[in-house]
Amino acid sequence: MKIALLGYGRMGKEIEKIALERGHEIALKIDVDNQNDLSVANLKTCDVAIEFTIPKSAISNYFACFEAGIPVVSGTTGWLDRKDEVYAKCIEENGTFFYGSNFSVGVNLFFELNKKLAELMSPREEYGVEMTEVHHTQKLDAPSGTAISLAEDILEILPGKNKWVNDKIAANDEIKIKSERVGLVPGIHTIRYESDVDFIEITHSAKSRVGFAFGAVLAAEFCRGNKGILTMKDLLKI
Repeated sequence: MKIALLGYGRMGKEIEKIALERGHEIALKIDVDNQNDLSVANLKTCDVAIEFTIPKSAISNYFACFEAGIPVVSGTTGWLDRKDEVYAKCIEENGTFFYGSNFSVGVNLFFELNKKLAELMSPREEYGVEMTEVHHTQKLDAPSGTAISLAEDILEILPGKNKWVNDKIAANDEIKIKSERVGLVPGIHTIRYESDVDFIEITHSAKSRVGFAFGAVLAAEFCRGNKGILTMKDLLKI
């Protein structure tokens, strides 16, 4: 495949390495220094785009890919307040949009473990729940998109929980997410259920960006034979 990399930071470089190892070609690289090269004409020379940028540029990147008629795989977080608009535009253009708050295969299995634990804990009123997420200091959004996904899955299952809050005291109907930014940490997510007598924790800890990048390339490959709104659930057949 000919891949367009929209965003050529640390993640983009890791994606490039894995894509080349898997026999793909990087036909277009867009970063802060050559944003004018991000055109519909240039995108049309590619088979798929992989997009890891920042929230303020992500939406226009998606729309450019839809207009060019190529699938776009995105791991950018912090734009979900416009999710309905993006999904509607994708469908209108008969496009393909593969979004993941986290492309790690391990994290997506962790999502399922999180939901199973929430189901087991749902009748246990003696346990409170909270979450901690730790990332590198360059990460701009807080909480992380992965933490939000985990929290929203819990909210759908636990009775009496209506919303999540970030870095503040939580009311009884809220789930607290504590965000920490430390060094070069690629990502740690912990869900903790605690009672007066004990606590239960589950944690996913990423060792590097390799797992995220590998999953993004798998998602790009998956787009070759699939259309519409796609997620890691589709790729992993969960």
